[in-house]
Amino acid sequence: MAEWKDKCDNEFHLQAGGISMPDGVDWKNVYEKKPIGRNLLKNPAPHGVTHQEPPPEPELSEVPPDYSNSPPPTEPKGDYSGWVKTVGNLAYEDVNAPPGAVVCYVPGFSWLTLEQKVDLVAEGLWPQLLDDFQPAIAVEDWYEESQLHQSIYQLQVRLLGSDGQTVIKEFTSNPVEDLENYSHTWKKVSHVFSGYGPGVRYIHFLHRMKNSFMVEFHSTLVTGSSVVVKASK
Repeated sequence: MAEWKDKCDNEFHLQAGGISMPDGVDWKNVYEKKPIGRNLLKNPAPHGVTHQEPPPEPELSEVPPDYSNSPPPTEPKGDYSGWVKTVGNLAYEDVNAPPGAVVCYVPGFSWLTLEQKVDLVAEGLWPQLLDDFQPAIAVEDWYEESQLHQSIYQLQVRLLGSDGQTVIKEFTSNPVEDLENYSHTWKKVSHVFSGYGPGVRYIHFLHRMKNSFMVEFHSTLVTGSSVVVKASK
């Protein structure tokens, strides 16, 4: 076990960072799972895009799609393995049309919610590290500025206790978009948890992306989702 303990220290620079390395830890498991410095989220880019490149421009059909034989889409195409996915439709908004005007189409909006719960101990971290040292936990996410609405993205990250329910610390983000200027770019949301206190055993990561449907389906994409435990406070 001393061999694996030395390997962990060399790999993660634990003692140099002031982290104690008790003998009761399964250091072979820690070394193999490499829980420090890697992304603990599964499938961080479910839509198959990266923030290193500009978001794809929406493709508009010359002829409106025919949905007579199949229902319109309710979510963007993607691989959602590793995520718990839900789609929730929102009520139609009131349209302030002038008297006598005929409203042909009203935009409908929905939220695509993706969430994961990370078991920190199962990922290779040990209780003494989480309770005594309380390493920094860095969260990052990137969303597409899709211009669909003033509110197109929400993020909620919670540090949970051993029961997987008790919230010890929480970070939320609900940005408001500037619709006056077209800026079809990736936007970064990030936060670092530190000094959160003892008892953290799980991380619950949840983000929502707003989609719209008016004749055609338009989505808001996400990528680069990450939760990383640092070898520092």
